[in-house]
Amino acid sequence: MREAIEASGLNDAEVLMDQPADVEIVDESTVFTGRVWNIRHETFRYNQDTLGRDFVAHTGAVAVLVIDDEDRILAIRQYRHAVRLREWEIPSGLLDIEGEDPLEAAKRELAEEVDLVADDWSVLSDFSTSPGGSNEIVRIFVARSLHAIDEAFDRRGEEADIELRWVSLDDAYEAALNRRITNSVILIAILSAHASRARGWSTLLPGDSPWPMRRWRDATAR
Repeated sequence: MREAIEASGLNDAEVLMDQPADVEIVDESTVFTGRVWNIRHETFRYNQDTLGRDFVAHTGAVAVLVIDDEDRILAIRQYRHAVRLREWEIPSGLLDIEGEDPLEAAKRELAEEVDLVADDWSVLSDFSTSPGGSNEIVRIFVARSLHAIDEAFDRRGEEADIELRWVSLDDAYEAALNRRITNSVILIAILSAHASRARGWSTLLPGDSPWPMRRWRDATAR
């Protein structure tokens, strides 16, 4: 196997790339309908076997790593009932408006959660949260050149007592490495941003860049 990879002329970084798979769906049904997302059951053929799997049918989401001119990020602390924690996160939200562009959704979430708008947008990271049991995918944006909105949003429920804190990217990186924060989105955002900064932010993409993972998922979703 190693010889075959070397013969292809690809290095390890190039070999590590997810590959879409188009499988035959034999049967499908929604087994639970929830307020935000549903549970689906699909029977499909793979490797000559017929398999059945349940998974969360998720809308997908966007998140925003806000960075100011001093390389500080904006973290928010919010209650999450499933884990009984007021955990540190970054602004984020569901892609639950039909046809909404991910960048526009990120701008909306930034305004609604922290009362900010940004002039400069980049793509930092794309990832799937739990592919063994959910089709949720998330795009993390970097937002810079910030301005306050004219009127603050009226936040209720878990968002009513959101706490905001500006933290240097280096301190956030230490918090991630020392396991003081556990939310997957902020962890990926901090680690990716810290690595990208070390490369002069050369890994960032324009904010309106295509999202191949989402296009493939939506094209194959039932």
